[in-house]
Amino acid sequence: MPAYAAKPVGSGEGASTEQSAGSDKSGIYAAARIQYSGAVAPGGGTGNVTSSDVNWTPPPCWYAPYLGAKDFKKKMSKEFEKARNTPGMGGTAGAAIGETERHYEDEYGWTGTPGYKDYNVEKDGEGMFWAGVENPDEPDLLKRSSCTDLPFWVDNGEAPPPQYEEAITPEILAALAYQHMQLPDTEVSLAPEQTTKVNLPTWAWLDKAVFNEVQATAAINVPGFALQATTTAKPVSLKLEPGTPDAETYPTSGECTINADGSIGEPYAKGKADQTPPCGIKYLRSSGDGTYDLQATITWDIAWTGTGGTGGDLPDGTFGTTQAVTVQEIQAINR
Repeated sequence: MPAYAAKPVGSGEGASTEQSAGSDKSGIYAAARIQYSGAVAPGGGTGNVTSSDVNWTPPPCWYAPYLGAKDFKKKMSKEFEKARNTPGMGGTAGAAIGETERHYEDEYGWTGTPGYKDYNVEKDGEGMFWAGVENPDEPDLLKRSSCTDLPFWVDNGEAPPPQYEEAITPEILAALAYQHMQLPDTEVSLAPEQTTKVNLPTWAWLDKAVFNEVQATAAINVPGFALQATTTAKPVSLKLEPGTPDAETYPTSGECTINADGSIGEPYAKGKADQTPPCGIKYLRSSGDGTYDLQATITWDIAWTGTGGTGGDLPDGTFGTTQAVTVQEIQAINR
């Protein structure tokens, strides 16, 4: 089968507001772009959520609607002309280019891959050619460029042929929304705040008001084809790591689970000096002239819903912040 290195046609570009796929007045549609909305990482880069499953990664590439028939013919004709006029483009490479041109012009095909008559222009508006899309956030170039099948035609309202396992689905969109999700950079409330004392329990908590669920949506919407998926992250626990082995955590595991009202931990209040905090730390040694880096990592339960009643779970996500804590030595403590 001839190979065609399709130029990436989708986009990993994120945005905090929804973007529209392009089209023109003649009904010739530009390359479908994934539209991101909701809590999306600024600039479209990978978000600050990390999967708790080290084996899970978003898709490196996928197939998605590309161009209408007339626009595809216009583009490919230019590409073939350019290739024929490229010095040294003869022999096997030249033959492959000729076969690919015949595939779209003269119905030249092979097993399981029928050709097209005049780029399917008689069906313009009734479907689109689909092509490979590279995930720009995939660091492995070989994986990213692995969707190399020739662009193929899909009628409006029809599913892509089953051999294209990487064809865009709501679940792929959900994974991309996950990848671009921006979680809040929430600072844990502490008492005492910033500066504490050796052997003094430090209370830690997160209020529900700053600890709500987060949603990000990824969608494709072009004439004859529409898919979307919304990924939702719900906070479930907070893990405290004191930044030194000379400390104890409450509870011992350092995992503070979410309360019934959506908060985590409990704010310190007057009269609780002799109580053990449900979520907190006790430092056993002074930080001297420096500070300890308290790492507070929130675990988020990730689920998604999509077009056609689809949905399911994705691996939990984590996001950590670091706070500098000064620990002073003191002989007697009065509060």
